[in-house]
Amino acid sequence: MAQATISGAQPIQRSEEYWRKRERKVARRYVLALAFALAWVLFSIWMSLPWLSDLSNLSHPLVALFVLTFVAYVPGFMNAFLLITLVLRPSSRRETPAHWPAISILVAAYQEEELIGETLRSIAALEYPGDLEILVMDDGSTDGTPDRVRECEQLFAGIPNMTLKLIREERNRGKARVLNHGLELASHELIITIDADTLLEKGCIVSLVEHLVASPPETVAIAGAVFVANHDESWITRAQQWDYFHGIAAVKRMQGMYYGTLVAQGAFSIYRKQALVEAGGWPDTVGEDIVLTWSLLRKGLIVRHAEDAIAWTHAPASFSGLASQRKRWARGMIEALAIHKPLLSMRKLRTMFIWWNLLFVSIDLTFTFAFLPGLVLAFLGIFWLAGPITLLVLPLAALWNVVIYRIQTRMLRRMDVKMEKSLTGFVLYAFIYPLLMQPVSVWGYFAELFGGKKQWN
Repeated sequence: MAQATISGAQPIQRSEEYWRKRERKVARRYVLALAFALAWVLFSIWMSLPWLSDLSNLSHPLVALFVLTFVAYVPGFMNAFLLITLVLRPSSRRETPAHWPAISILVAAYQEEELIGETLRSIAALEYPGDLEILVMDDGSTDGTPDRVRECEQLFAGIPNMTLKLIREERNRGKARVLNHGLELASHELIITIDADTLLEKGCIVSLVEHLVASPPETVAIAGAVFVANHDESWITRAQQWDYFHGIAAVKRMQGMYYGTLVAQGAFSIYRKQALVEAGGWPDTVGEDIVLTWSLLRKGLIVRHAEDAIAWTHAPASFSGLASQRKRWARGMIEALAIHKPLLSMRKLRTMFIWWNLLFVSIDLTFTFAFLPGLVLAFLGIFWLAGPITLLVLPLAALWNVVIYRIQTRMLRRMDVKMEKSLTGFVLYAFIYPLLMQPVSVWGYFAELFGGKKQWN
């Protein structure tokens, strides 16, 4: 008998046949989405033949094919696959364990005196029946971070199932090292990581655990759902609100459905401690959470997504802060690809998503150096690089945004969570945000290739 086990909880017994049936259903959905996406690509190619011919005459056939592939065909495939996946399966299963397991929560903090108190108060307000050990890993902060943590000690003293501990490093060592130190000190076999500026919804830990119980026995990590807490701080945060609520959420739902969530983000995820130890903990890299997640996937383990385990992050409020963050994310992806090349040849459904990420390098380069100049030419009436055929991508993008909006709105209503939404932010997200973020990603790729400075905060 196979079983979904959680250390400290009574296992839910499942037969091998049960999991085989689940895998067959997942595979059928995957094939349907893939067939639709490939059909869309064939239709796009047929429609674009005149444009391909014109562009070939203006440049070179290989240049023309490369440009069209990464401004039209590949984005069209991605949008089509994402759309059908969302339509076929908007949510995943939850199971209540017979016994709620004890959990260690690692909070990595560096110079976080402004927000760490609010984060700890959100933890104190959690509605979780099991024991929670909260370890604040202060990475050599020189501000008032430790003082804010000590001020919260009395709050936790009155909560019988929670303990708060402050562990201070004498000097700044980096996020990966303090998390690994926390892993060594953690008393429990389930580990949750959150950032020091992350606010937790009351029922989010219950959701993470119930998703973990309902997942296949090889599941070792579940990524929570992270939304923007400070959406009204600037136009940058208003656009990011929709990126988290639509773009990131849709991709994580899609990957989780096929047992291959590619990032169990450090901002809010749950892990099995033994799997972390066997993977060597968090690597000392720019994208430590990406590289760790790919280490787990490379071992044949499963990482999933809990779309209703909600946490709120404080997003960068300035363009320079956002650019630095997204540059770091792009570098993390290149790091993960360099370290875990064997993932590209694994016979798993999720292998396509590894290639998907790899293709983003070409998409971002083509967008930055061909499509953006093409837009300028298009405004002048010259449709060499941004021709009418690129509009074929728009209906699919609009459709999946409508679908994910309805799915996410229903989920928030079900979880009794309120979120103010900025219409201005959506317009910025839909029309301006991509024009800024793809060149930033290219900046990140070059920074990684040419050895730019690495830092976690």
